[in-house]
Amino acid sequence: MTFDQVFDKLINHEGGYVFNPHDPGGETKFGISKRSYPHLDIHSLTLADAKTIYRRDFWDRAQCDKMHPDLAFDLFDGAVNSGIGQAIRWLQRAVGVADDGVVGPLTLASINRENDTSAIRARYSGHRLDFMTRLSTWDVFGKGWARRIASNLQSVGK
Repeated sequence: MTFDQVFDKLINHEGGYVFNPHDPGGETKFGISKRSYPHLDIHSLTLADAKTIYRRDFWDRAQCDKMHPDLAFDLFDGAVNSGIGQAIRWLQRAVGVADDGVVGPLTLASINRENDTSAIRARYSGHRLDFMTRLSTWDVFGKGWARRIASNLQSVGK
């Protein structure tokens, strides 16, 4: 799966412009938040702009092109939803390496050593859900987050 295919799949989880007072990210469009990108005019953000940001700040930083496409999608989706460092830490816990938030040679070797990416994905999603249930905004956004993760798990091998 290419970045373009993964982006098209991910953008289905994201919406257009939203300014929910319960969202600590503030204004959000295509999953890009004002809190993370205070210099951007979120309301005027284009889909092409969002794609450029996703490629540079999430896909490339997490080295998603060096992993199995399904696992890369989960990592990418988690990074967009909860931040790059947090998403990488979930992956590192899922493969049993120190969770420093940086995909390096040890993380990649551990991923490539395990033959069953479905098992990694399941552990990753478990860490992700556990984290999310502890957030103060779970009562407001939890159902949507859980459905997002369920959708990812249901797409294994598709």
